[in-house]
Amino acid sequence: MSKTAPDIASLMAALAAAEARASGLEADLQATRAALSQAQAVASAADEMIKHLRLQIARLRRDQYGHSAERHARLIEQLELQLEDLEADQGEDLARTDAASARSSVAGFERRRPARKPFPEHLPRERVVVEAPASCTCCGSGRIVKMGEDITETLEVVPRQWKVIQTVREKFTCRDCERISQPPAPFHPTPRGWAGPNFLAMVLFEKFGQHQPLHRQAERYAKEGVEVSLSTLADQVGACAAALEPIHDMIRAHVLAAERLHGDDTSVPLMAKGGTKTARLWTWVRDDRPFAGGAPPAALYYFSTDRRMEHPTRHVAGWTGVLQADAYGGYNDLYLAARKPAPVASALCWSHARRRFFELADIKEAARKKKKVAEVIAPLALETLRRIDEIFAQERALTGQSPSARHSVRQQVLRPIVEDLHDWMRRERAGMSRHNPVGKAMDYMIGEKGRWDAFTRFLDDGRICLTNNAAERALRGIALGRKAWLFAGSPRGGDRAAFMYSLIVTAKMNDVDPQAWLADVLARLPNMPISRLHELLPWNWRQPAQRIAA
Repeated sequence: MSKTAPDIASLMAALAAAEARASGLEADLQATRAALSQAQAVASAADEMIKHLRLQIARLRRDQYGHSAERHARLIEQLELQLEDLEADQGEDLARTDAASARSSVAGFERRRPARKPFPEHLPRERVVVEAPASCTCCGSGRIVKMGEDITETLEVVPRQWKVIQTVREKFTCRDCERISQPPAPFHPTPRGWAGPNFLAMVLFEKFGQHQPLHRQAERYAKEGVEVSLSTLADQVGACAAALEPIHDMIRAHVLAAERLHGDDTSVPLMAKGGTKTARLWTWVRDDRPFAGGAPPAALYYFSTDRRMEHPTRHVAGWTGVLQADAYGGYNDLYLAARKPAPVASALCWSHARRRFFELADIKEAARKKKKVAEVIAPLALETLRRIDEIFAQERALTGQSPSARHSVRQQVLRPIVEDLHDWMRRERAGMSRHNPVGKAMDYMIGEKGRWDAFTRFLDDGRICLTNNAAERALRGIALGRKAWLFAGSPRGGDRAAFMYSLIVTAKMNDVDPQAWLADVLARLPNMPISRLHELLPWNWRQPAQRIAA
């Protein structure tokens, strides 16, 4: 027994020492984890700052060299996606750092964030007051007086609310003649009137403005407790197109009354037997803002199942003026001297010409695949780009000036630069082989007879723009939407899409909310006399006061 007690005591002491060492190791491990989390957060913050600075540099370069720099546009999109992921990673690291810091004595990492902009003033505020203490938290005294308050604002959203509007028409009978009197039924935007104008505008804008197919909308409505079949939604879309036809006709007349138009087209997959075929969506844009014109901007769209020459010829039949477009041969019938009532003057796009040199002077194909080394492969193309960019830089300062002012500066400043470019390309082209890629890019501008005259027509007319970017901007949403709706279901569906794009894009060009405008137009159109229809055009429309208040 004398030996057992000391053994137990020594074992207990050893156990206590081991537990103390284990506790120390656990504390060290937690400290190490906290330090590691802090290091990860610091690294995330550094990466985020690097990407943010690169994004700013790319945006500044875009502002300096213009929106037509395709590589810069791709770089900006890639950097924005990377920055989004980095910010999410950093938020995760910070959350882990905070949790680790709470369990250890390691100081938490503090990330410097830019000051957050205040929430818009027009948003309603819901005040939630945290219950105040009844006594002093220090001494327990009840003699406490309010000296101020701290307010923390949190942005929240309330899911949209569905409702059914019951329109009641009371009946009255006459005691004398025994006839029944009742107010007439109100007009509705579409037949049978089961859908309100705001609902219809939402469906139209999400389908054609946000590129959300009807079946996706129907699935989302069903999850919100409102089941509307796909066929019912499609029926209302067709009915709305018929109801909005007078507005579309007025927009078309306005576009075709322009003295200068931008024209372009893009491919649209069309559902066909055995797969899809390539159809086309055409746009004709009136935008007089670059030369301080007073006419409001507008866009007109057409759909065709192919790209034959007859389509643009039919779209602008009877129209005369200056057409700004690329060198697509489908417009050639418009330029014929025998055309009635008169031939159209061609003004070609310098952005299309510049793009050919840009692709040669940019980087090797391997560098496009996210490799770091970028090597110029066509020095002559790079020199051509430098000369063209000088023209763009001078032209950029003329945006928004009157035609006479633009013409004067172009004659004095730009004409010598353009003529020098022409002479230089002639000399360089003479020393190249027939199949030289840079030479082919030069041939696009100076190769065919009359092509250079079309490129330089802007020098003699202050209304003409240097590029056809207005039409390309009008088609940008279509290119994005193809990824969502994949293809047009039928030629009539393509025509309907072109119809709605004309309305929505014209509203956007006039800084009008397309959904709010469509809702108000659908509500007022049934009772609007023909003589006042012009009040509903986007450039004449004013948002109702009750909607602004809401």
